Amino acid sequence: MLKAMQRRSFKGNAFTLIELLVVISIIIILMGLLFPAFRGAQDQAKKVQAKNDITQIVTAINAFYTEYGRYPTNSTSDIRFGPGGTANDVLFNELRGIAGTTLNTRQIVFVSLPDVKDPTNPRAGIGTTTGAGQFFDPWGTACNVILDADYDNQITNPYGGSANAGISPLRQGVIAWSLGKDKTQDTDVKKGDDVLSWQ
Repeated sequence: MLKAMQRRSFKGNAFTLIELLVVISIIIILMGLLFPAFRGAQDQAKKVQAKNDITQIVTAINAFYTEYGRYPTNSTSDIRFGPGGTANDVLFNELRGIAGTTLNTRQIVFVSLPDVKDPTNPRAGIGTTTGAGQFFDPWGTACNVILDADYDNQITNPYGGSANAGISPLRQGVIAWSLGKDKTQDTDVKKGDDVLSWQ
């Protein structure tokens, strides 16, 4: 009789294989629903980081202008740093006051950006091996910067005054932008992932 009671109580407290499979499948479904939300939150965090970075860069360049009365370039016409222009390490070496820079003669540190964590796959910082000295956005593309080196307070909008990126020319001395996760220039920045300093 005692053994029969123990068997009944054991059967009453245990999960059946079907119940375990149902619980596991519910957990898998919930994880599947939460994963896209987690990825979206990560993408949004990277966009916020990119916006902060390019704002910091524009501020540093304007501080350089305030200190030296010129932008950190020898060019006499507007100059683009980053993909499609001059490698941005020249600009960032000047802004970081690296020894041997020619324009930042007092070696003032205008911007303090971290080194990348993975030197062979640079993201979110200054490259140390691959792209040494260049600044990379959170997605691994070199940051774009244009300086008004002819000092007419006009920069041609890299989006051509379309793509919901503002008018062209832009009435600014310096602009910076990130190409975002897809690493290509958007045809509509309101729907795309590009991050612009002037918006």
